[in-house]
Amino acid sequence: MPTVEPPRVAIVGAGPAGLFAAAALVADPDLRVDIFDRMPTPFGLLRYGVAPDHASIKAVATTLARVFESDRVRFLGLVEFGRDVTAAELVAAYDAVIYAVGAADDRRLGIPGEDLPGSRSARQFVAWYSGHPDAEPQPLAGVRDAVVVGVGNVAVDVARILLKDPASLSSTDMPDQVLEELRSAEVERVWLVGRRGPQHATFTTPELRELLETPGIAVTVEGCDLGAIDEPGLERHARANLAAIARAVAESPATPDRWLHLLFWHRPVELSGAGLVQAVRFEPTAPGGEAVTVRADLVLRSIGYLGVPLPGVPFDGGRIHNHEGRVLELDGSARPGEYAVGWIKRGPVGLIGSNKKDAAETVGHLLADLAVQPRRPLRNLDATLAARGVRPSDLADWRRIDEAEIARGGIRGRERTKIEAWHDLLDLVRAGQVKD
Repeated sequence: MPTVEPPRVAIVGAGPAGLFAAAALVADPDLRVDIFDRMPTPFGLLRYGVAPDHASIKAVATTLARVFESDRVRFLGLVEFGRDVTAAELVAAYDAVIYAVGAADDRRLGIPGEDLPGSRSARQFVAWYSGHPDAEPQPLAGVRDAVVVGVGNVAVDVARILLKDPASLSSTDMPDQVLEELRSAEVERVWLVGRRGPQHATFTTPELRELLETPGIAVTVEGCDLGAIDEPGLERHARANLAAIARAVAESPATPDRWLHLLFWHRPVELSGAGLVQAVRFEPTAPGGEAVTVRADLVLRSIGYLGVPLPGVPFDGGRIHNHEGRVLELDGSARPGEYAVGWIKRGPVGLIGSNKKDAAETVGHLLADLAVQPRRPLRNLDATLAARGVRPSDLADWRRIDEAEIARGGIRGRERTKIEAWHDLLDLVRAGQVKD
């Protein structure tokens, strides 16, 4: 009898959501999994979105990397969906396709002056200090007053990096150019601004405490009276946040090196300046509040991420149109064999660990569908890519990059130093060497 090929599943995106999905899939001993990513490195936001000084969170990558120990899993880097391969081609080559591409864009403020030089995206700032090869330089020369609009964990991370002594970051994997820019910066004040009260902020207590406990800073609270907040049914984490803020204000040094101003119940309505941003005007969002104008040399918006539509995949409201991970047409009809996980499935909400349960739901549906759907002949995608001149990178290439970063860090007395330039990454993939 002819040999029956084991079912094959493609995952588009090697970030936490995609790797959690892969781990759930390889628990089935019959499945083969190919993980595609446009980067030659796996881990997505764990590598390029988690602050370099959050070693405990970045260590999650060690757990996720175990999926690559299976000989039934392949990593195919440097393959960009929509350019090198299409949705139709993946569907023709695999029994199932999972989209795990995250949310690669960010929301805008939509106010006058937002496009002034000095007004930037926190997402871009994070990509820069995380060493993403696509990141644009983020010059800090002349920045003494910075405003971060948003009160989530990304906003907290950005504020902490701006306020922290760069010497304390020298042991992280930050690229050398980033550390040099931070060392030369003279940031004195950072404003963290939310349109609602501190009890409604989405930052988590550990991340907030880490910001508030940054050595040498004084903390003030504007726009609300912490002592007057006594809402019935206030959640435990909100109470912990309020207590942490109150303690930081009370224990602020008399002669601080830098200032952190927390402004609540305000929203930005205009950025102004002569050729570059110089001030932000805020209007109150609660009765009795007053308008505030804050001096600013740098404004970073951190008000949420947006999913980017994938060519050939139904998209609705910033995410793939789906029900519990099963991709649907916009009219609600089925798209057999296509699935979604992570932020592109549910929207940009939840922490890294949220992706595990999310992936389990999607993979559960996928396995149930595979059990009843008839097998069909599959095309050879490797041959299609080769005919186009697309040579995917593999795990050996990634391990070479990993080893080079560790070696580069060793020279500098660090655990690793991130390789942030495309040409260096590609040299390692193609030639296996890079100049230090």
